[in-house]
Amino acid sequence: MTRVPLHRLAHGRTGDKGNRLNASVIAYDPADWDLLVDQVTEARVLELFAHKGASTVRRYLMPGMAAMNFVIEDALEGGVNTALCLDSHGKTLSFLLLALEIALPLDHPIASAG
Repeated sequence: MTRVPLHRLAHGRTGDKGNRLNASVIAYDPADWDLLVDQVTEARVLELFAHKGASTVRRYLMPGMAAMNFVIEDALEGGVNTALCLDSHGKTLSFLLLALEIALPLDHPIASAG
């Protein structure tokens, strides 16, 4: 096995509404769907966003699109209108999610590509 950042296997979109972050993960190759479902879990996403104050994560699977959507509560420091820091809201946080490390078998095309 080897480890790669999620962005090698998927892209994402994020947005915000109040103090709620909405983040999607879309596989580049539908063949990677099961691997992503197994590893990009509610628990791992909650752990990733814990430092932002996230309290709960709900994952919605969209297998027909090889995508999943996460609704992350309390991850935006009160929301756009109340947070004191700049650019910590929905659109910029996709990069944090796409940095999540994914374990790949050594014979996976991405792993063997270096």
